[in-house]
Amino acid sequence: MGRGDAEDGQMPERVKPPDGGWGWIVLLGCFVITGFSYAFPKAVSIYFKELMHDFHVGYSDTAWISSIMLAMLYGTGPVCSIMVNQFGCRPVMLLGGLLASSGMILASFTTNIIELYLTAGMLTGLGMALNFQPSLIMLGAYFDKRRPLANGLAAAGSPVFLSALSPLGQVLLETFGWRGGFLIMGGLLLNCCTCGAVMRPLEMSMKSREKVQDKYEAKEMLPMGEKADEAIDNTKKTKKAKQKKKPKKGKKLLDFSIFKNRGFVIYAIAKFIMVLGLFVPPILLVNYAKDTGVPDKEAAFLLSIIGFIDIFSRPSCGMFAGLKWIRPHVTYLFSFAMLFNGLTDIFSARANDYTSLVIFCVFFGISYGMVGALQFEVLMAIIGSQKFSSAIGLVLLIEAFAVLIGPPSAGRLVDALKRYEVIFYLAGSEVVLSALFLAIASYCCLSRGKKKSPQPEENPPGGGGGSETEEAESDIQEGEDQPDDHHHLSHSINNAGSDAVNHIAENRNTDGAGQPEREGEGLVPSGCNVVHTVERNSF
Repeated sequence: MGRGDAEDGQMPERVKPPDGGWGWIVLLGCFVITGFSYAFPKAVSIYFKELMHDFHVGYSDTAWISSIMLAMLYGTGPVCSIMVNQFGCRPVMLLGGLLASSGMILASFTTNIIELYLTAGMLTGLGMALNFQPSLIMLGAYFDKRRPLANGLAAAGSPVFLSALSPLGQVLLETFGWRGGFLIMGGLLLNCCTCGAVMRPLEMSMKSREKVQDKYEAKEMLPMGEKADEAIDNTKKTKKAKQKKKPKKGKKLLDFSIFKNRGFVIYAIAKFIMVLGLFVPPILLVNYAKDTGVPDKEAAFLLSIIGFIDIFSRPSCGMFAGLKWIRPHVTYLFSFAMLFNGLTDIFSARANDYTSLVIFCVFFGISYGMVGALQFEVLMAIIGSQKFSSAIGLVLLIEAFAVLIGPPSAGRLVDALKRYEVIFYLAGSEVVLSALFLAIASYCCLSRGKKKSPQPEENPPGGGGGSETEEAESDIQEGEDQPDDHHHLSHSINNAGSDAVNHIAENRNTDGAGQPEREGEGLVPSGCNVVHTVERNSF
């Protein structure tokens, strides 16, 4: 996932995900990053009452802290995609951990609400964005068959951390005040740097093994001692000369061609509508409970209930989505999860005592966990792993506008109407609308389109793999269309020993008789048998 491929002028090779091994360590790091990214903006709401008292502001003003944090998490998606494609996941995540921590530490010294927006909101939000997106990209690179389960387990980090950070925040608030709480929270965010350090690039370790193998195979082809080494050196020089002549073909920093995918457009619109109302209830829940007379500790415990239920909901939903007869229809399962969440908000709008609020938290935790477990699995299924880094960046940018509109607007309605049930009705309606749009649009525009056209499409939905294969074949074809370089390489190898070359070529032609015709053509032409073989091995 680094920049080595771009420097070589080649597209990065597609490496088969190991579905385990070091991937479990990557999954653990993604678990922690997801926990901080999603739980932190909600856990910060514990401090809102004190901030309102110290800075003499209202609900909507304090709600902007969480909104800016989430907006930075989403809105900087394209910037994060460009940085990941340019520098790789690990350096970006290390930088993000430092920014997130420094934002909360600086927030503990602020003297007005604007400074809180800049530090806890923008700086910490940017740091979490630079951690969150690369961790999902690495998770998609390490898992394929077990990807729904891996996404569910990683998404479980959000409820686990929410269950822990909410009561911890209340204890820190009572012991050290909000300034001391922010300072300690900033120290906790340094753990993001540790998670970034374990994100080992998958392609780099595989390519180092392939280079050794290529060199060994070349020496086996030309067993002539020092002359064989000279031939290999000439091959490398030829490639370097070719790269200087030809403009470097690097990976796109941001691929906008994904907007041609109808499934992606439908998904992005549905997510925008959903995010308008999804985060509103948990952000305002604690203040709502306190206003109804619930003690502070019990009000903070409501978020822990949501988190505890969410812990089991996400992995369970991930395992369910991974079943053979469910995975092809994961988009409709996602629609059901959103519908469940929206109806929970609507039916719980008149909850006005602690028991009814606990019941709301149980059902909200189940539905919220299902949404969290499926949202990125659906995007990976639509786009594929090759273009996922660009897709998630653009989706998060679209969602950022919804995040900036949703919670602050809800806070203004609370200030104006002093009635929380209106907020729950509005938020639930928005999530229900997004669920219906996703299900209906997917059925009408995608499913019925497949039935009308029986022939296979060029870019099948959920496959990104077809485009990856075409890119790989085009790169190989470009390498084969360089007659001058092949002639130079043939001359070098002939100097190393024409008899040995002809003997090896005959053996390879005999061995490749049973191969497809296209591959055989690269070996048959006289005078350049070994040329094509060495050139193909270089890929």
